[in-house]
Amino acid sequence: MTQNINNKTASSRILKWLIWTLLIFMAYYANRMLQSYWGQQTLDDTGLSILPLSAALSKAAKEQKLVLADMSAIWCSTCRKLDQRVFSNEKVQDVIKQYYVFARIEYESDEGQRFMQKYAVQGFPTVLILNAQGIKLHELPLSFEPIVYANLLSRAVQPSVE
Repeated sequence: MTQNINNKTASSRILKWLIWTLLIFMAYYANRMLQSYWGQQTLDDTGLSILPLSAALSKAAKEQKLVLADMSAIWCSTCRKLDQRVFSNEKVQDVIKQYYVFARIEYESDEGQRFMQKYAVQGFPTVLILNAQGIKLHELPLSFEPIVYANLLSRAVQPSVE
């Protein structure tokens, strides 16, 4: 009888552990899906024309512009903050449209993995300025201040701009 009680106790513990594990997994997955949804909505709300890197490089060569390459993850809250506060700003968008072709590189894509290796990207968001041949010219510091960011973008193409 004691062994029967011990078996029931062990079975009960295993069942509780399985239920808690399943609940944690479901909570993680639900959070990730929600973060991804918010990230996509925020990216769509920027209004920027977003191209894959290869298309952006081709377009930059034709238009004699630089590429503004944004390495992000769709579920990343810091990336979303950059999209909301900086890339949605009209002044920042004006500078981007005048001097750059915007490329968004998604971390979880094959392109994202190649980008991280080629440019030694350690995290995201990481925003690089590339020439039309894909050579890295600058890595922009992370800033959530639109005016600061617009000035950084302008100085990268016109070093005398203050």
